[in-house]
Order: sequence, then C-alpha cells, then structure tokens
Amino acid sequence: MPIKIQDSLPAQAILENENIFVMTENRAMHQDIRPLNVLILNLMPTKIVTETQLLRKLSNSPLQVNVEFLQTASYTSTHTDATHLDSFYTTFDKIKDRKFDGMIITGAPLERVKYEDVAYWKELCEIMDWCEDHVHCTYYLCWGAFAAFYYYYGIQHTFFEEKLSGIYEHKVLSPKSPLFRGFDDIFYAPQSREIGVTKEQIEAIPELELMAYSDEAGVTIVKTEDSRKFFVTCHAEYDFDTLASEYFRDLGKGLNPKVPKNYFPDDDPKNRPIVNWRSAGQLLYTNWLNYYVYQSTPYDLDNVGK
Repeated sequence: MPIKIQDSLPAQAILENENIFVMTENRAMHQDIRPLNVLILNLMPTKIVTETQLLRKLSNSPLQVNVEFLQTASYTSTHTDATHLDSFYTTFDKIKDRKFDGMIITGAPLERVKYEDVAYWKELCEIMDWCEDHVHCTYYLCWGAFAAFYYYYGIQHTFFEEKLSGIYEHKVLSPKSPLFRGFDDIFYAPQSREIGVTKEQIEAIPELELMAYSDEAGVTIVKTEDSRKFFVTCHAEYDFDTLASEYFRDLGKGLNPKVPKNYFPDDDPKNRPIVNWRSAGQLLYTNWLNYYVYQSTPYDLDNVGK
C-alpha cells in the first residue's frame, strides 16, 4: 500500500524519483475503494496446483480481491475431478455480461500444437476479444502469452532445440516502471518452455514495450503501451519443487530430459532446490495487482473498457 503524505512535501519528489509510490492527502481524500474482481482462466491440466500458486501470490496484499475461476466450455479437462470443476469453476457464457478489474490467462502444455488446432482456440479468441471491453488489465502467462502474441499481433513463436528449464537471470529494462518497484536490477525466475519469441519481433510492434529480458531465456516480460495487457513468459509463481516434479515426470516417461539449469545444488537431482525467486515473484504479482489493476481501474465496473 502507498504511504500518505501532505501535499507538496519536499520528500514526495525524491521518493517518486526513487520509484516509491506515495499518495498525497488530496488524492487519498478522493480515492474510492472497493474489492477487486479478478478472473482466472485456468488452462493448466494441474488445475489445483495452479490455483494454489496464483492465489498465494494474489493473497499477499492488503487489497481485498474476489477471485473467480473460469474453464473452457469447448474442452473439459480430464486431469481434474469433475466435482471440483463443477464446484469452483464457471464458464464464459455465465460471466460474459459482467466486467472485471483484472484477469489472468494461464499457460497450457500445447507448445507443439498449432494454435488453430487447439480444441478451445475459437473460444479462447472470443475470450481475448471480450477482454478488450470487459477487463481493465489482463495478465497472459507462458503459453497464454504466446497465444496472445499470435492472436493480437501475428507474432509466431520459434521452437528451441531443447527445452528451456531452470532458474534464469533476468534484467529489468524499465527500472522506473511501477511493475518493478522493490526489484533489484537483476532478478531470478523459473522458466519451463520449448518456445519463444525474439526481442526483434517485440520491438517491431510499436504498441509493445519490452520490460524484462534474459540473455539465456530471451523475452520475459512485455506490456502494451496502455498497460492493459501484460505478457509474462516466466513462472514467478512456481513452488520450490515444480521444476523437479516436471523433470522427474519427463524422466519417468523416458524423455531423457536435461537437469533444470541453476536449480538443483551441484546439478544433482537428489539435492533439494534452493529458492531464489520467491521475493521477486511476489513483487511481480503484487505490483501488477496494485499499480495496474487497483490504482487505475474505474471505481464503477461498468466503465471498464470505456
């Protein structure tokens, strides 16, 4: 939350120059406050794991957030119990007339499938169109980000020679951005994907701003000029053992995966991973929720998208 100070206090300019959020008395007096409404389209087969990871990040904030989960109607997950889906998930036809402050669209293990061949691609495109007028700010995560790059801008991903898996160093390219308040110049985050887009592809779209980049992992965080869409290719929400679970799963399938980079101490899968991304991951979600949803969304949800 911001600190509230007297109008024109000299420290205001100094703190703002240091990328610290302050609120003057005048702004505080005119600020309307209500719970935020956030919708999560969970496309992951491991729905309960993903739910828990995202809720953990969204909950570590003084903001009151009403979270709802959305599933596709054109494809029903076979990895999650139907009772769980019936109890905790809704479908697009039931919420399409409502508006939301924020939305997260997760990734999915579909990197080797052409977008048009994805079972729910038509429905996902409809939802992305709907976001324009019904969601104030949308956070596209991993495969969700690449799907959005393709749908909105025609950016086609490329395949890596081998899966990108591990903990990678990322550079903050926009240190003055509210998204990176509290960040160090370099932060660490898990990556787990087989595809990517290039810096040149992003820079060719005037509407897009590259926010964070990794020399090894490439494009990591991008946003639109109006800050209503964020595209994040890393998994800042991952638990300490998520990459380990993926590694041992693939090992059990006989896929001969490489040991995730910079993850197991001494690159020995017998060793417990040491977490070095949790604080940056928490800041990423908290800053997005605070500065790009809470601080800028209309008080009257009917005005979202106008």
